[in-house]
Amino acid sequence: MQEILLINPNSSSATTAMMVKIAASEAPAGCRVTGMTATQGPSMIVNESELNAAAAEVLKTWRAAGGRWDGVIISAFGDPGIELVRMDTRVPVVGIAEASMREASEGRRRFGIATVTPELVSPINGRAEALGLRDLYTGIRLTQGDPRALAADPQALEEALARAVQRCIEEDGAEAVIVGGGPLGQAALALARRFDVPVIAPISAAMRLLCSRSNE
Repeated sequence: MQEILLINPNSSSATTAMMVKIAASEAPAGCRVTGMTATQGPSMIVNESELNAAAAEVLKTWRAAGGRWDGVIISAFGDPGIELVRMDTRVPVVGIAEASMREASEGRRRFGIATVTPELVSPINGRAEALGLRDLYTGIRLTQGDPRALAADPQALEEALARAVQRCIEEDGAEAVIVGGGPLGQAALALARRFDVPVIAPISAAMRLLCSRSNE
């Protein structure tokens, strides 16, 4: 049995359960996904200072989990703490931003991001730059209103993100769109069925990337 650890840097156990369910749906036979939730920090990371603070919390969560894992998913968009965990282990470690950007850009597709967090635009842009994908990246389209309030209303969240996805396609020329955020995972799956262009669900992409690396 392969054991995969999903670390939720947001301090919501309900969100962790949702993320684990999504990741497990992509897991091959003989692979089990277990979630661990950050014990400190906000229930949903919405700004750069919270994202930066989450890095140390991710490393602490990883170390508290023990050493029996075959792979790790960092399940917050922005991949906080990913390099810290990579330096602390030899098993594959993937982040949901990294995985979704790599998948969205396959075949040199132009890709955009639809998300709810205006204060995370800069670090998300930086992630695309760090991965060497800036030339394929069409940018971010945002929903309106408070991110946490929107995330608490699944139907409103899906509709707001649908409008942002549409703008990525129609106004920016994106050939694939990422729904950028771990807590947006369920909405991402729903939106993937609504558009003709690929809509990438980051948690699913992370599980697929992790499985491919584990098999190398």
